[in-house]
Amino acid sequence: MRTSTRVLGFVLALVLVLGAGWAAGRWLGSDEESVTAASDHGHEAGAGEAAAGGHGAHGATASAAALGGLQVSEHGHSLTLARSTLPTGRQEVAFTIEGEDGPVTAYDVEHEKELHLVVMRRDLTGFQHVHPTRDADGTWRVDVDLEPGPWRVLADFKPTGGEAHVLGADLFVPGDFEPEPLGEQELAASVDGYDVNLGGSLTAGAATTLTATVSRDGEVVDDLQPYLGATGHLVALRAGDVGYLHVHPEDGSFHTEFPSVGTYRLFLDFKHEGVVRTAAFTVQVDGAGHDHGTHSHENPDENPDENPDETSGGTGSEDGHSHDH
Repeated sequence: MRTSTRVLGFVLALVLVLGAGWAAGRWLGSDEESVTAASDHGHEAGAGEAAAGGHGAHGATASAAALGGLQVSEHGHSLTLARSTLPTGRQEVAFTIEGEDGPVTAYDVEHEKELHLVVMRRDLTGFQHVHPTRDADGTWRVDVDLEPGPWRVLADFKPTGGEAHVLGADLFVPGDFEPEPLGEQELAASVDGYDVNLGGSLTAGAATTLTATVSRDGEVVDDLQPYLGATGHLVALRAGDVGYLHVHPEDGSFHTEFPSVGTYRLFLDFKHEGVVRTAAFTVQVDGAGHDHGTHSHENPDENPDENPDETSGGTGSEDGHSHDH
């Protein structure tokens, strides 16, 4: 990619605070064991919240202590699945958000939806970001594609008059299951002829900025369309406990911090020519002095000092409702 085109790509950044509670290598962990004490559980605070529009766990400042989705219940609200075991194939997932007085039926609209749902197998495959419909009695319903294995259902919402939550519950799909390895760090992805280039520092505890450049046929795409009120959506999921963050760009920039080491899957939704696609990345976050960093794989002979943090690539889906990885 030409150096002159790099600055034309749309820039995403995320505020990530990846706290304690790391359960590496454990497909199924107790919600109570894996959670750390925090008031926001992966939610943004203060100025960061204003920048992100306040949508659930869309970013976190350095003051937050935990990712979202590690608990099935918190602060008087619980995620209750109608069925915790489902067969393979296209299936309806139904659930309620239970409050102190029964199922919640009033929600604030955040980024054009009352509730955002992520369904992900615990080996961080099968990613689907969907938006259920709600019955009058408070029951949410949505169809998803399921394969054998343990899954995590993550609900991102804000009850009217209450605080934002991200709750998580386990869903089991019987059948032969062999976890898919995440493999090495992968900062380049492609989907439907689009290449997505992820760049930025990947050092725990170091403030940085992640950038994503979308291109097609060698040219940067600079006319991305709004999707759910933003130019892009980034979901970060931590390997081991499927800790969750959901981040949106604001004025093209977010400050980023990875205060804990580990492996993460990042899923970037972007919309172009009326279709939402999802690019997936695997990142390895090391401690200070062991920064993987990111660098371009396209032009190895180019001057590395001109833009040392940029890479290229992408993977994703073709519709704006379900993104399966």
